[in-house]
Amino acid sequence: MTEEERREISRSRSRRSRRRRRRRSPLPGLLLLLMILILAGSAAWAGIRLLGSQEEAQPGMAVEPETFPGDQGAGGEAETSLGDQGAGGEAETSSGDQNSGGETDKADGLSMAEEKLASMTLEEKAAQLFIITPEALTGYTQVTQAGAATEEALERYPVGGLIYFSGNLESPEQVKAMTAGVQEYGEEITGVPLFLAIDEEGGRVARLGNNPAFPVPQVGPMGEIGASGDPERAYEAGQTIGGYLAEYGFNMDFAPDADVLTEPENTAIGDRSFGSNPETTAEMALRLADGLREQGVMPVFKHFPGHGATAGDTHEGYAQADRTLEELKERELVPFARAAQERVECIMAAHIAVTEVTGIEPASLSPAMLTGVLRNDLGFQGLIVTDALNMGAVTEHYTSGEAAVAALKAGADLLLMPEDFESAYEGVLTAVETGEISEERLNQSVLRILEQKERMDMKNN
Repeated sequence: MTEEERREISRSRSRRSRRRRRRRSPLPGLLLLLMILILAGSAAWAGIRLLGSQEEAQPGMAVEPETFPGDQGAGGEAETSLGDQGAGGEAETSSGDQNSGGETDKADGLSMAEEKLASMTLEEKAAQLFIITPEALTGYTQVTQAGAATEEALERYPVGGLIYFSGNLESPEQVKAMTAGVQEYGEEITGVPLFLAIDEEGGRVARLGNNPAFPVPQVGPMGEIGASGDPERAYEAGQTIGGYLAEYGFNMDFAPDADVLTEPENTAIGDRSFGSNPETTAEMALRLADGLREQGVMPVFKHFPGHGATAGDTHEGYAQADRTLEELKERELVPFARAAQERVECIMAAHIAVTEVTGIEPASLSPAMLTGVLRNDLGFQGLIVTDALNMGAVTEHYTSGEAAVAALKAGADLLLMPEDFESAYEGVLTAVETGEISEERLNQSVLRILEQKERMDMKNN
């Protein structure tokens, strides 16, 4: 492709982005119109004019703009749902087990998620792949509220989710207002909920639990729970963490840590792991996930294929696991195999290199690991999310666009925190437009995302 052709693609994309408008489900309006026609008869045309005027109402009027150190203000809460606004307009369906598709009782045979997918533009589908920080979304240095800047940014980039860190969390009232506000905007703009994610494992990785401003129960390190040998303690920990996360508006937790601690020199994981016994780790992780799920929070098992087998830390740079695939299946992969069997919702892929299987290629970007091992060998059908793509193990060797495209081609569904979000987003769009990635492959991941959001939304409403 010539440089002029690339510029023309970029100009065309920019024009489509400017033309993008909010999508609303047509079903509520059609039902109201039908009622007007039946009840009002000759007054139907007046009812149609009234219906048109109602669509001009703007969402989120109670939500104030972002505030930063020295500012004041908090957004208002709102409750909207997938059934109310999007995905084909259906309000009441059941989802079956966790990874089955949506209900298919329409004349056209399409599920709610499939109808939603069919209505989306290429740009909207690409945006759904990303979970990013509110700072990456808005361009602000620190975001502590959801307001006009958030709404405008979501209009331009209707991402699949946001992840929050300690700098976003100031007080209970502020966090509740922030998450309610951004969820309102997200659902109004896209018709589907946002994943609102956080790292809340317990122990030393607990954004809320280790913040003195939040009066939440303290949950100790998973290493202590694993050493007790009692899976019910893991379940109770999951219930505790899930309870306060749901209270503060989060619906996705990057926990449990399902790493089997097999490398004595490992410091990146340490007591974040339940221990060195694969079966114990698997059972503990599943029970913690049960506790989270019962509170309405989606668990994410991490870090496939097993960060406990490395001495290095992928936050800083290259880390490898010197294991054959057979050795991994005997130990490090046991918790992830169990997770696949139990049809868990989501597994996070680490940036570690399994040198005996993939050479120096990170597992998160490896078709052999994500599609070959996780999908085909272990039979996992849920969502695959990458570990943060701004970590040294990725940024030292790939641009943001290259990493995003490689992860999607490898089999990932969700792309977490690229170093440069806009470049990563543009990279995915260009790859689809030029045929490097087929739109069918993109649709596979987006449909998984929409189906999971549909299940979450129906369970929580």
